[in-house]
Amino acid sequence: MTARAGRGSLSKSALHRGVGVALWRQIGDEIRRGIGAGLADENGRLPPEAELAARFGVNRHTVRAAIAALIHEGVLRSEQGRGTYVRRQKRLTYPIGTRTRFSAGLEGQARDRQVELLDHMKEPANAVVAAALGLGAGVDVIRLEMLGLADGVPISRSTSWFSATLFPDIAGYVARTHSITEALALSGTRDYRRASTTIEARHADDTDTRDLRLSPGAIVLVARGVNVDGNGKPIQYSQTRFSADRVELTVSPA
Repeated sequence: MTARAGRGSLSKSALHRGVGVALWRQIGDEIRRGIGAGLADENGRLPPEAELAARFGVNRHTVRAAIAALIHEGVLRSEQGRGTYVRRQKRLTYPIGTRTRFSAGLEGQARDRQVELLDHMKEPANAVVAAALGLGAGVDVIRLEMLGLADGVPISRSTSWFSATLFPDIAGYVARTHSITEALALSGTRDYRRASTTIEARHADDTDTRDLRLSPGAIVLVARGVNVDGNGKPIQYSQTRFSADRVELTVSPA
């Protein structure tokens, strides 16, 4: 027991009370980080709940809630009478480059890859969207809410905006083809490239939790990007959230 207690870097000093993030969620995040730092033993088994509770200075119910969330997210698995184990699963690698395409990026990692249109609407562009697309504030844009699936598993939840003047039928094309690339081609834009990308990590909001089948407060990677056509004109602004436990992002210039 002594040997295993020294593994990882979990401690109650890592927790922050009164910051708006539930203790069980913070503990779940610390366990996730601890897994990469050797928290589990050579068989992938986590320390007992009582030991984890002592490390964090909380009761076992709080630790149990954190573990339950990680089991729900696919990070851990429970074996009755034996304990809790790290689920050995390989994350998908999603490349972000100048020619990022959802289906092509997951080729060889998932047999079935498609985009599902969840909702769409025409709305006035806010300041951020207008600036990204080079439009005037308040100009009409088409907003698409989409879910990216790999072999039926949701791995990304995205929101994209397009000029309503240039792409009035984009929603119908996406619904029909399940592909942004094909929808843009049907709209007359047969090639495009990524002009800029920014990436950050944050806790999932309610929409991401529901659609990506995550526990409240799970970590998502947020990629914000602008795609341009062959003339360098912005045609799409997107905010895509990836489940951090299912996908790792790699950024390259090509």
